[in-house]
Amino acid sequence: MSDNPPIEYDFPDISRWEQGVAPYIHVRESGTPGPTVMVAALTHGNEVSGAVVVDALLEKGLRPRRGTLILSFNNFEAYQRFDPNNPFKSRMVDEDFNRTWGRLDRPATTLETRRAQVVKPFVERADYLLDLHSMHDDCVPLMLCGPLDRGVDLAKRLGAPADIVRDRGHAAGMRMRDYGAFGDSGSDRTALLIETGQHWRASSVAVAKDVTWRFLVETGMAEPSDLPADWRQPTPERQRVVQVTHAIASKRGNFTPARRFRGQEVIPKAGTILGHDDGEPVTTPYDDCVLVMPAVTRPLRAGVTIVRLGRLA
Repeated sequence: MSDNPPIEYDFPDISRWEQGVAPYIHVRESGTPGPTVMVAALTHGNEVSGAVVVDALLEKGLRPRRGTLILSFNNFEAYQRFDPNNPFKSRMVDEDFNRTWGRLDRPATTLETRRAQVVKPFVERADYLLDLHSMHDDCVPLMLCGPLDRGVDLAKRLGAPADIVRDRGHAAGMRMRDYGAFGDSGSDRTALLIETGQHWRASSVAVAKDVTWRFLVETGMAEPSDLPADWRQPTPERQRVVQVTHAIASKRGNFTPARRFRGQEVIPKAGTILGHDDGEPVTTPYDDCVLVMPAVTRPLRAGVTIVRLGRLA
């Protein structure tokens, strides 16, 4: 019997969208002045909830009310290699597409860097970007808004999900969300990265649809009547912002948690043992410490992040 999580929804056949302005990238012009807005799916090939959304928007033939709408399936080649018997392997082919963005000025030597070079001009055009992701483990949805105030502000205007995570990117390499003007404090261009939940939960698709609905309406791409009414989910009573302060990585992949953490729980006391890495205790550095995306079931390697720690802002 497989230990892999169940797949609760049908995966789209995206091959019909190969022919765009670039492979698997489609640009829709309104003919009316306005922002350029990009919605990207499959930045990781096994994170499929976003692909369901982009496939549905293309199927619907959605045209922006103003400005320009860009719809992209990023690492489509990894997705096309998806094997339900080994579903985590298709996250990438050669390397993580979402760690390449700090070195795109160098020669492209992997499938992912070559694809990032194709996607790059469209990312550079975008005034607003929504990058649709999901998670290895069952955790609550998270909006990763970056370190800048404007990312927090846009996440709050969307109103969902409940948890907004303010972080400074990834030590292993620059994400698309932080590339170029998106990471420039002097720019108005804004990118968000939504983690919709566990990769293959039906609830992850519901979150992806809801957040995309909100994003397209907020940025002026669509009116509510342009989008499926059942995509919109109830708005959380409140949102909370978590400022990430630490990213704890395993030295050699030998981390043992003290108990099973679900993510986003608040640990009241500083010094609480979260687990042991190579026998050394990993503890909370301050009171009311939030655990962001702890590694619950994913296999660990040297240097892999065990958990991010944050304060409620």
